[in-house]
Amino acid sequence: MALRLRVHIQGIVQGVGFRPFVYQLAHRHRLNGYVVNTPRGVEIEIEGAQEALQHFLRELPKTAPPLATITQIDTEELPAADYFNFEIKSSEEGEERAALISPDTATCSDCLRELFDQQDRRYLYPFINCTNCGPRYTIINDIPYDRPKTSMAGFTMCKECSREYYDPMDRRFHAQPNACWSCGPQVWLADAAAEVLGISKPISEAADLLSQGAILAVKGLGGFHLAVDATQKEAVERLRWRKGREEKPLALMSSSLEQIETYAFIGEDERQLLTSSRRPIVIVPRRPGNIIASEVAPRNRYLGVMLPYTPLHHLLLAHPFVALVMTSGNISEEPIAIDNLEAVKRLGDIADYFLFHDRDILLRSDDSVLRIVRARPRQIRRSRGYVPVPIFLRKSVPEVLALGGELKGTICLTKENRAFVGQHIGDLENLETLEFLEQTVDHLQRILEVRPRLLIHDLHPDYLTTQVAEAQDELPTMAVQHHHAHVVSCMAEHGLEGKVLGLALDGTGYGEDGTVWGGEILVADEKNYERVAHFEYVPMPGGAKAIKEPWRMAVAYLWATFGKEIFKDERRLPTRWERDQIEILVQMMQRGLNSPLTSSCGRLFDGVAALAGLRDRIAYEGQAAIELEQCLEQTTEKYRYEFRQVGEKVLLSPTTIFEQVYEDAVSGVGPPLISGKFHQTLIEMFAEVSQYLCKLHGLNRVVCSGGVFQNIFLLENLEEKLAGSGLEVYTPELIPANDACISLGQAVIGAMRLEG
Repeated sequence: MALRLRVHIQGIVQGVGFRPFVYQLAHRHRLNGYVVNTPRGVEIEIEGAQEALQHFLRELPKTAPPLATITQIDTEELPAADYFNFEIKSSEEGEERAALISPDTATCSDCLRELFDQQDRRYLYPFINCTNCGPRYTIINDIPYDRPKTSMAGFTMCKECSREYYDPMDRRFHAQPNACWSCGPQVWLADAAAEVLGISKPISEAADLLSQGAILAVKGLGGFHLAVDATQKEAVERLRWRKGREEKPLALMSSSLEQIETYAFIGEDERQLLTSSRRPIVIVPRRPGNIIASEVAPRNRYLGVMLPYTPLHHLLLAHPFVALVMTSGNISEEPIAIDNLEAVKRLGDIADYFLFHDRDILLRSDDSVLRIVRARPRQIRRSRGYVPVPIFLRKSVPEVLALGGELKGTICLTKENRAFVGQHIGDLENLETLEFLEQTVDHLQRILEVRPRLLIHDLHPDYLTTQVAEAQDELPTMAVQHHHAHVVSCMAEHGLEGKVLGLALDGTGYGEDGTVWGGEILVADEKNYERVAHFEYVPMPGGAKAIKEPWRMAVAYLWATFGKEIFKDERRLPTRWERDQIEILVQMMQRGLNSPLTSSCGRLFDGVAALAGLRDRIAYEGQAAIELEQCLEQTTEKYRYEFRQVGEKVLLSPTTIFEQVYEDAVSGVGPPLISGKFHQTLIEMFAEVSQYLCKLHGLNRVVCSGGVFQNIFLLENLEEKLAGSGLEVYTPELIPANDACISLGQAVIGAMRLEG
């Protein structure tokens, strides 16, 4: 007797070849019925012998397509319907949307083989794809994910492509970007003024121009890259000067792991990450004596490397390059360009040539950046390849929208038990980036059909996101403290409930007392927090200028440690610091003029780096702290540290540490040993304080978040020390530790408070 089941499947099951997989599986087991995309995922009605149905249900999750991710399978038994075959039905429209969308994925091995097969009709076609690879998120306009709702809507498939598209047994069945030379998008080469160059092989010509030292703007998957030959010093310098990117490291793309290994060290974990379908940039150690121009990453022991992830990249790198610089196609601090006309307007003064194509990018998506720490991938910038995969929460929550902070901006929308953290937006410091944020919000709200009940923003009154939230009147708003959001973001990722001890260490976060926080220990849950410990305050002379000029923080810590008398003995101060400038800073701090108080751990790193002689001024955020970590000498020595209970708070003394750093610096101790001792001191101090506070508050779980935890030496050793003392330690993995995680924390706090 035939049985009939209805099977509802949720997860990433659209646009990944799931329906043809089900079709083939049903035929293999001689079952009848249908499969259809719905707004909630995939629905299957399957009818046949009980044993065959059991085999079908067992194999379904085990043998699903490589890009599919099944999060839930629900089955119900129905009366027999006497289906006589199995079919794939057209996608359903509906009110409620719960289908997850696949991120953009790298070219698969089957397509890559066809790309370089002279007998294949798609030989050298730069947009080859199938259901196992290619663009998704950046070309989708709405769901269900069907061709008319993508940027491929304007390309009518030829007869052969159409045959593949409608054949359930074909690898390109319902591959929405399916196309070929005769019916799909095309590539062309243009000069800096966008004048088309009449060249029959634009990619080969572009490669020749790169080898001659030209700067090329290449339209990719989620936006434009600016490319140069990474071995040519003058080309890299010219790119930096034109782009306005003075010293921040530039990403590299090579054709193979073997090429990367000629200039960098990669372990097995890095190899797996580099070759994954997500193809992120991975931070790896630089190999000494390589031919990559030092200007790619000045004074940096690491390089950001990636493998090609589009057919166009593969075709460019089929030419004899060791590596190409592939940096975001923008002027520093602006969003990546995605539109051809926009690219000419914004990049025309940077690029010598443009490699254009005519498949529209509907949403910007920078390359993701990761590194391996303790054998686990850690996010530094979460974007292409990872968005819009959600963070799964421990329970369903109300729908809310969180706008994040100011630096490394992201947005977050919640729906049921999922938190959708959007792609990297950048620093919210100009109108262009704000518009990008608004586009991202509109796009995600539409494709997820989320109707938020609450708009959440940072506590800082001057952030653009705060001003945007307060200027609108459609939704009620809520302000969330920055470091509480840091802690809760990590709690959300790990599904933690109840109180934890949260170490929130970063550079800047607006405190409830109006000061600049950043060296915080909180007792927190998903709704509330108590600030139980922090660094004692020191002034930031010049306010935000002290962030860009770390020598100011060194002066501030000296003043806080020794008083103004220290500045009278010029022999014991760095000769590079101008005496009249020091006097101005001292007067500012004495009078409290433009010298906000800070408890920031990031500013302490800056002050130590400046006093040690590493970096008085920075060219990009966190540079002083990065260089302090990278020069670190392994040592068991450490400085004396102090913390004391004052009322209900524990105060950590930065001046006790800084006094000893100063004595080492004036005694001629080099930056590597100072750095090693400083790092060991922080590890010992935070471990001891955490143990004390956990015992005091009856806690056993420690959560670490904030940009300081991108310091690998600090993260690894503190995590090991805390765990060794019997505490449960949780650190960010799925989302960055930096401010890109703020929107997730805000969203969870806002949703939980709204629910309560």
